[in-house]
Amino acid sequence: MKAMALTGINKMELVNIPKPQISKPNEVLIKIDTMCVCGSDIHYYTTGRIGGQVVEYPFTVGHECSGIVESIGSAVERVKPNDRIAIEPAVSCGLCDQCNSGRPHTCRSLLFLGCPGQLPGCLCEYLIMPESCCYPIPDGLTLYEAAFSEPLAIGVYAAKQANLQPGATVGIFGAGPIGLCTLMAAINQNVTDVYITDKLEYRIDLAKQFGAKWGGNPITQNIVESISNLEPHLLDVVFECCGDQDALDQSLQLLKPGGKLLIVGIPEVDRVSFCIDELRRKEIHVINVRRQNHCVLSALDLIQSQRFKIDETATHIFPLKQAKEAFDLVSEYRDGVFKAVIKVT
Repeated sequence: MKAMALTGINKMELVNIPKPQISKPNEVLIKIDTMCVCGSDIHYYTTGRIGGQVVEYPFTVGHECSGIVESIGSAVERVKPNDRIAIEPAVSCGLCDQCNSGRPHTCRSLLFLGCPGQLPGCLCEYLIMPESCCYPIPDGLTLYEAAFSEPLAIGVYAAKQANLQPGATVGIFGAGPIGLCTLMAAINQNVTDVYITDKLEYRIDLAKQFGAKWGGNPITQNIVESISNLEPHLLDVVFECCGDQDALDQSLQLLKPGGKLLIVGIPEVDRVSFCIDELRRKEIHVINVRRQNHCVLSALDLIQSQRFKIDETATHIFPLKQAKEAFDLVSEYRDGVFKAVIKVT
């Protein structure tokens, strides 16, 4: 089968690799239809690593995907051949202390699609996944929406971890795909006053279309001053979705005492810092959001509600052989790209 493999920093090649075969009764062979480029894919493409997860070339990335069931193992009951499915990219063991305590996303033996040292990614024609990671989708959903359920599930989980209350004032720093997904999840919990920031104006405009009350650009505006003028009592919750030190600093300044800071974005550096005086004095709760946890079905339900026009987030579409062009486009923030989509088949 064909696959696009990373072969070096900012390098990618179309290769032929063996088509995977079902070897366990709970496995599903999936013909990949749609793959969306994620920010973590770009980290691997441009730097070859995220923290201690270092790429060994050649390596296939990608984890936001959907497809059609080709065949199933003898014990599979949830899906059948020709079903269109959304795919949960995390494979947990179901046996360790983390899985048994309701935390499969931090499983001691977690395997994740497109993560070095764990599983090769979905930027290929066929993929094997356990039945537990396969979710059939209704006829009304597109395969792009099915793939988008992966980042949306992260936003849903972030909002769940924040325990958002109706009427809460919320900041979202970073209006990329994860920031927008968090915005949708927050609005779905009846939060109306959402303040969002980004360095790209077109992303701010899209966030406003999806329901943000206010949007600001930290390059041209004083974010702390602007939001505090609008919300003198400051914010209940801030979601940091861009992995940026300045955004973390702004978060602490804008949170009210007892507020919650949820770190959703992935920094490109190994260490970040906080003003400990402000963190301690305000008794700020810092919560890390690690991917998603039991939120795929909730994300699919949110998409199916048609409250948001998910398909409008797909700004660029490429065939598999042009995947490098998609990665370059996203890494360079060119041409108003929001979500680059690769149609594999």
